Amino acid sequence: MDKSWISKARNSIDYSIGLSKFLDFAFKNGAVGEMIRCPCPKCGFMKCQTRDIVEDHLLYKPFPQNYVIWDLHGEKQALESSQVEDVFQDSGVQPQNPMEMMINDAFEQYRQHDPNVGASQPLNEDEKVNDEPREDHNEFYELLNDGSQTLYEGSKYTKLEFIIKLYHIKVLCGLSDKAMTMILDLLNDAFEKAKFPPSIYEAKKIINKLGLNYKKIDACPKHCMLYLGDDEKSLDACKHCGTSKWKPNKKKKIAAKVLRYFPLKPRLQRLFTCRKTAKDMRWHVLEDNKDGLLRHLRDGEAWKTFDLIHPEFSSDPRNVRLGLATDGFNPARTLSSTYSIWPVFLISYNLPPWICMNRTSFIISMIIPGKQSPGNNIDVYLKPLVEELQLQLLQDRIVVTLCHLEMLFPPSFFTVMVHLTVHLIEEAKLGGPVHYQYMYLVER
Repeated sequence: MDKSWISKARNSIDYSIGLSKFLDFAFKNGAVGEMIRCPCPKCGFMKCQTRDIVEDHLLYKPFPQNYVIWDLHGEKQALESSQVEDVFQDSGVQPQNPMEMMINDAFEQYRQHDPNVGASQPLNEDEKVNDEPREDHNEFYELLNDGSQTLYEGSKYTKLEFIIKLYHIKVLCGLSDKAMTMILDLLNDAFEKAKFPPSIYEAKKIINKLGLNYKKIDACPKHCMLYLGDDEKSLDACKHCGTSKWKPNKKKKIAAKVLRYFPLKPRLQRLFTCRKTAKDMRWHVLEDNKDGLLRHLRDGEAWKTFDLIHPEFSSDPRNVRLGLATDGFNPARTLSSTYSIWPVFLISYNLPPWICMNRTSFIISMIIPGKQSPGNNIDVYLKPLVEELQLQLLQDRIVVTLCHLEMLFPPSFFTVMVHLTVHLIEEAKLGGPVHYQYMYLVER
């Protein structure tokens, strides 16, 4: 299919005809009901719209220049690298630099594609569509700068590309920070005009701008509690066992045990904003099981039963199904162990079987420190994950459920006690489980 219209002016006849053909193809092959993902810069493939709205958006805003393989709209043909090059040549669009593609995935809300400009431009303030806009505009522009600077004159690597590849080698080979700093010192000494970072610390600062960082949460050394709430962070000792929060015999206050928690939501968002994984996250619905063999969890009875019980959840292929696993966790305490950390992983079962069980597809959720297994106290460390997954959903569903009930029952059914349930989730976030002593006066 000819896609050269993408680079044409939006008021041209060629663009209008090409857009019409795109909409015909998308609604025939990739529609969910009567809607498709809108590829305009404002919706950014994140919102589903009707045909008229998508057409209006793509006449008012430019069609994404690099979206020449319409995999999010039903183009299922798997192209080899040589075929991809042919597609770009036939469409008249040059392939994007891989570093710029990575930055686009990390900072999607700041980018739009202009057919008259080679590089992507940031959106205006009133055009940002994310519900929770990130406050890292400076980091975005700094990454763009690092991604466009060549390492030295004549080099095929940009500064950002070199740092990422070097850090990848560090991770694969298990090199220490000290060893990497020594290597960077040698490179800076040998190539004075090259733009190497002065230390591994500075290299990490650049990589951290891509997002997906983690949170440090102080924990009781005896697995009793996490110092999560604002009132708990100020405590110096566990409120259950009285054990000190700090390491003994230290001049500075250093927490004896620190949980590393990796927030789940931005990692799931990255899977859907990255063009390489967005389609795979909908594989469990898009691809049929033609021979009936059991190859994936979606082929089992448990998955099918869940779909029948929760049709609202299963109707949207973008809803994520996760499995949780921990390395070395032994709840029965029947085996001795010498683990020094206890990682907890999440596995997305949306992905096809040849991808979901790959090590690179695992989502690390948290790292529990300590040589001893948390045992049955694993639930203490899972609290941040449980809150992130459930509480907001419960808060939203309580309001929706009350609205449905008000449609079925007379107003006299709704006493103040019924409406107080709206506040219980926020109470649980602030103070933990809502026991008798936390109840409202009218409830006692």
